[in-house]
Amino acid sequence: MTGETYLPFSERARDFQYRGVLRHILKKDGTRTKNQFQTTGTITSVTAPTMFFPLANGSPLITEREISFWRRPISEIIAFINGARTLNELRKYGDSKTWASWWGRWVTEEKCNRFGLEAGDLGPGSYGAGYHHNGFNQWEHLVRQIRDRPWLRTHRVTPWVPCYCLQHNGLQRQVVVAPCHGDVQVTILEDRMYLRMDQRSGDVPIGIPSNMIQYAALLLMLAQVTGYKPFMFIHSIHDAQIYEDQVSHVKKIIRRRPNAFPTLRIIDTKIDDLFAFRPEHFELTDYHPHPAMNDIPVTE
Repeated sequence: MTGETYLPFSERARDFQYRGVLRHILKKDGTRTKNQFQTTGTITSVTAPTMFFPLANGSPLITEREISFWRRPISEIIAFINGARTLNELRKYGDSKTWASWWGRWVTEEKCNRFGLEAGDLGPGSYGAGYHHNGFNQWEHLVRQIRDRPWLRTHRVTPWVPCYCLQHNGLQRQVVVAPCHGDVQVTILEDRMYLRMDQRSGDVPIGIPSNMIQYAALLLMLAQVTGYKPFMFIHSIHDAQIYEDQVSHVKKIIRRRPNAFPTLRIIDTKIDDLFAFRPEHFELTDYHPHPAMNDIPVTE
């Protein structure tokens, strides 16, 4: 990654795309839904606009509310790249508070038993396990392919393993949370790297901001180990939701005018192994968000 990745902070434009997705769901094309397992209904859209984030304009960490825990989602994607499947394996890639609050409540004995899993096990259909299904390390081969044959249009990985994620009366799901994000395609054009992440489903007020910054960080990591310029992160959400008890918070977010995106950098520019990155290798500057909103409800 070169020092020319980002424009000077004073020259960056405000980005309204995240706010636009919220507005689209709430005011344009949201459908109210609720299934038998949900305690709270959702407003769902399958036509949310795709977001395009050129890194020259900053790294897509939202400013409509402060995301002080930005290293946590980076820890998560690093853990999944490295094949972490259990709560104990996740703990190797972040502090205990991260995994207790993010994944601990999903892998209780009660919840794991529903899918024939032991407590603490996300399952063979989870992100880390899916990326390494049948012993095939998708990320290792993706990096090797980009280095050897950058012109190919098959730089793609996915954690989705249908035999573990689908379910019906004759098929037991074997994952506590079927992967919501993680379908990644990389395109190399001249010296530029584009990374697109297609997301199956996303809680836009809570989850999507974390997904935005973690895949921007992934773009930085992949670009550094392959020698290309990290140029653009593209983010599409197939099933974008706002939960009904989040609506008042969303209206407040929409009223806030975003500031320019911050600068996310990798401190150690000598790392050339994708699996060697850790959250402490990143630093964030130029971040000027509105106050945090820590009371947005989270629905399981």
